[in-house]
Amino acid sequence: MGTARRICLTGMVLSVGLVLFASGGRAQPREGIKAPVIQNSYARDKGQYGAVWKIYIEAEAGETDMAKVAAVAEQAGQGHYPTDFILLDPQYRRRLRGYLQWNTFSSKGLALKEGTQIVLRVSVIDRAGNESPEVLFPFTFMSGVKDQAKPPPPFDQENISRIGHIGIDLIGPEKDTVD
Repeated sequence: MGTARRICLTGMVLSVGLVLFASGGRAQPREGIKAPVIQNSYARDKGQYGAVWKIYIEAEAGETDMAKVAAVAEQAGQGHYPTDFILLDPQYRRRLRGYLQWNTFSSKGLALKEGTQIVLRVSVIDRAGNESPEVLFPFTFMSGVKDQAKPPPPFDQENISRIGHIGIDLIGPEKDTVD
């Protein structure tokens, strides 16, 4: 009986270790808990290479406080980039309205070709590990595109804050793969 119990406990420790390893050390979602929701979002779909791209989101926490925003970029011909996590300041844990800033200039190579397409996937993750449904933002790099004066409501107010900075470096045409 004692041996069987030790084997069971060892199996539990092993399975917990595997779950943490598989999740990258992140908290696992708790079933039955309401996840955060991105209620509104907006971003331009075209812009010049090197310009600042603002991705506006409005989100509300579910049953636990929001902890971070996850951003994943996909680039035609390059694939997926590693997820960039933007930790939320305490004032944004229950409700947030603001923008993520992405400086599209990359130090990893030449300028991106005219017409290069990317898709940015954004979600919000709470402290329990629950993730909101993703919002997709397609974007095409094009020269000569002027910035819009103001985003649409509810992001057209003067006091919209920057929530954080996206730190993904896109790869120029001379590179073969994402690092």
